[in-house]
Amino acid sequence: MKKIKITNTSCAYEREPLIKPFGFKGGYMNEIWQTVAGIRCKSGRGTIGIGTQSVLWSDASVFSSHSEAEGNDLMFQITRFALERGRETEWENPVELQDQIFDDVYGYAKKITANPDLRMTFVLNALVAVDNAAWILYAKENGFQDFDAMVPEEYRKSLSFRHEKLACVPLMSYGVSTGDIEIAARDGFFFLKVKIGSDPAGDGDPDKMLDWDMKRIREVHKAVSTIETSHTKNGKIPYYFDANGRYDSKERLLKLLEYAKKMGIFERIAILEEPFPEEYEADVSDLEVRIAADESAHSAQDAEKRIQMGYQAIALKPIAKTLSMSLKIADVCNRRRIPCFCADLTVNPILVDWNKNMAARLPPLPKMDVGVLETNGHQNYKRWDIMKKFHPCFEAGWTQVHDGLFDLDNDFYLRSGGIFEESKHYADLLKE
Repeated sequence: MKKIKITNTSCAYEREPLIKPFGFKGGYMNEIWQTVAGIRCKSGRGTIGIGTQSVLWSDASVFSSHSEAEGNDLMFQITRFALERGRETEWENPVELQDQIFDDVYGYAKKITANPDLRMTFVLNALVAVDNAAWILYAKENGFQDFDAMVPEEYRKSLSFRHEKLACVPLMSYGVSTGDIEIAARDGFFFLKVKIGSDPAGDGDPDKMLDWDMKRIREVHKAVSTIETSHTKNGKIPYYFDANGRYDSKERLLKLLEYAKKMGIFERIAILEEPFPEEYEADVSDLEVRIAADESAHSAQDAEKRIQMGYQAIALKPIAKTLSMSLKIADVCNRRRIPCFCADLTVNPILVDWNKNMAARLPPLPKMDVGVLETNGHQNYKRWDIMKKFHPCFEAGWTQVHDGLFDLDNDFYLRSGGIFEESKHYADLLKE
């Protein structure tokens, strides 16, 4: 492989307003910053990479200790610093680039946030635009024409599947009514991700949270339990509950699970994601439900640790933790026979297809006959219809959802979801 040396860099961001405050982790976001990183190497070739920032998801302590704009600005400063460090590094592939600059970028991030315990995911989120730009440049420099050729050989075993269909998984955040959830299910969305772990009184009371969660899962079940689907083996809609680390103990979570059993909900729970804060290192193998790691699986080492603790699934987020890190995590899971799936970060339409490239190649989850891909931007961005047109392939059929599914034809695989085609809109942001 060619050695690559970055000679020029640039970056920019665009603030995208949300339809209404987006609630999870006990907090609410009002806008999401879209970032663009431009890089050029000594051969003269240049590329751009796109990222979506989520301060609340990646480190809630940064979100709570700053204004929303201040938190986003801190993350953007980390992106800029990473580009500067990238100019000082020679590399063969983007995984190597990230390995070389990560410690310095992480140290800088801790300094500017004044947070020595800053979560690694905050830095990975800031690196997505840089990493994506590096992957496209790497492909251009080495003549790779598609996603499959671009993935280094040592990571290909974990991405050997080829789905013809992916379930589009919508996100039901705190503010989504059960009426809207029922409408989504009747419209064909058959795998529902529901946020739990609310702070209903804004006082951090875990008992109030538990009461709210019990009511929420009961109402969701009542709304959709009789709706049937042909895409699961039992014909029933499965539930995907995401607590975002809000439960303080196994004992409290067991109260929720016992309630779920009592109400006939338990057997529908396909995934219970990230119930505990990552510092709460408890064995979960006795919980009788598939516990998935998301934020706590920052790295391949973290994923291995969670698997040893009894976690039975890992959420991959190349659009939040970088493709480079996600390939490492997927490799660990493949070797340990742990299923993976791709979750969203409320990203823009272009990044949906970066995520889709990985989701399309992962084996299906147990009891599912199609792959799954969470995407919720259409539910949350005020300008979603406009943002879709920033995608260079926005008219392609595989960008659309039909009966709760993405149909992936040969064109999707030939064009790799359009990730090799530059978005004029985001490229123009670098010229302003």
